Amino acid sequence: GSNTQLEDTAPRIVEHPTDVLVSKGEPATLSCKAEGRPPPVVEWYKDGERVETDREDPRSHRTLLPGGSLFFLRILHGRRGKPDEGVYVCVARNYLGEAISRNASLEVAGE
Repeated sequence: GSNTQLEDTAPRIVEHPTDVLVSKGEPATLSCKAEGRPPPVVEWYKDGERVETDREDPRSHRTLLPGGSLFFLRILHGRRGKPDEGVYVCVARNYLGEAISRNASLEVAGE
């Protein structure tokens, strides 16, 4: 008898984010796509800190897209700093484990 039951699999990253250079006020996307069964939950970390998106904070300018990519409505950049600039990684998790993407740096272009 053939068993059609699909086996659960640990997450793996199939599309990694790449470095981006963005002008302030412009939108940007950091790509990330993960596969696994059950479908993994994706979280983003910037410089080691978890990135909050509009799911946690409705006023956030960052959105987690359905596939796992991180979308910035506009890149924030003020006189006091560049809050979006940094090194990002995407982490995909399910009960079998987690997968961590390569590092991608987001840089804000000079004035």
